[in-house]
Amino acid sequence: MWVSSWSIGEFVPIIALSIPIVAIIGGITAGIIRTLGRQRLVELAQRERIAAIERGVDPAKLSPLPVTALDDEPETWTMSQYERDRRRHQGILIGGIVTTAAGLGLMLFLNIMENDGNAWAVGIIPAAVGVALLLSAFLVRPKPNSGGGPTPPTTG
Repeated sequence: MWVSSWSIGEFVPIIALSIPIVAIIGGITAGIIRTLGRQRLVELAQRERIAAIERGVDPAKLSPLPVTALDDEPETWTMSQYERDRRRHQGILIGGIVTTAAGLGLMLFLNIMENDGNAWAVGIIPAAVGVALLLSAFLVRPKPNSGGGPTPPTTG
């Protein structure tokens, strides 16, 4: 029989390799579904806006269309540009810190586990990505009162 010729030692690598493949396919599928959902939401908002204009409502009195190309969450649609920029900056900053720490931890772990070789160098890749994210967070940080942009809200 064909199935009986397989040993468990041959089956484990197939399962181990299928896990990341399924994760990648699932991530791509989730991204496609999310994009289609956003597109549908904007389309419905546009139809509602057109129907209101056809009924004679002044377009200036209508709420603006959702900006889903830049913002992922509906609650960010009502935020000011400064708040959206600050939120993007914080997200990139957090991602950079986490990725840099993961890269440094991986380098330390592999250095401890593998004394003879240079396996620790694998951690350079995520650490470099984390440093690049930190640099990009520095570059996209919101700068109040520079170039006539929006001013940050004052707290008082």
